[in-house]
Amino acid sequence: MTEATPNSGLGQDSGGTAAAAVEPKRVIIFVAAAGTIPISLIYALEREFPWVVVEQVENVKAACADFAHPVSLVLVDTMHLREAENTAEEIFRQHPLAFGALIQHDTKTPPYTYSEVLSSQFVRSVLPMNLRLDIWLSVVRLMLRGGEYIPPDTMHAHSQRTSGQHPPAPNHSAPANGRSAVNGNVSDLTSREIQILEMVSQGLQNKSIAVKFGLSEHTVKIHLHNIISKLGAHNRTEAAARFRDHLAENQPGLIANRQLQRG
Repeated sequence: MTEATPNSGLGQDSGGTAAAAVEPKRVIIFVAAAGTIPISLIYALEREFPWVVVEQVENVKAACADFAHPVSLVLVDTMHLREAENTAEEIFRQHPLAFGALIQHDTKTPPYTYSEVLSSQFVRSVLPMNLRLDIWLSVVRLMLRGGEYIPPDTMHAHSQRTSGQHPPAPNHSAPANGRSAVNGNVSDLTSREIQILEMVSQGLQNKSIAVKFGLSEHTVKIHLHNIISKLGAHNRTEAAARFRDHLAENQPGLIANRQLQRG
């Protein structure tokens, strides 16, 4: 096989030599049509991870080529998903350290279900392209470390289908309390998300929460993004208020005890 060279090392910052000396070089491959991946995201990736070289190829076959460094991530656009599924064995034989993920442009109507992700031979994570940049980079960091990420909207839709529920009809009237008209429930959160939201409601910042639970700040940031998305909140302050409302409705005694302790 010949070495793949399309768009090799776009945006590589020569000033990142210190970080590059610490981490061995790794390759992230984007399998997508030319122009699909914004050049600004590629620059951001190589600034955030100086030891990463970003390659762009336009088909899955090209991703099976030899590259100058070991491949850590193969990110495939949805239009190439079927080809990636059919070629998964060859991809991972060629790049045994690689992690396969799907690029998701439309988070409202994804072309897959959570069940399809779980049964996929190629996809282990989904990378939404509409996230805030710092959250997007945190998701990529999680994948580079072998972690998995599924957008909360996808998991929530799967939970509703498996429980026989139907998504609530859209409510276009303005909510009286100024919050989002589409509200999730605190009970929909995972146990870890509830733990983190409780800490936020007590005024702790991401760094303190990370230390308390033995997590990285990036992981806490991803959890908070998922919490805010699931609850339909605008920010962490509103999510914390929603948590306190939930406690007041379900565990009023706990709220009273905390107020006494603070007094």
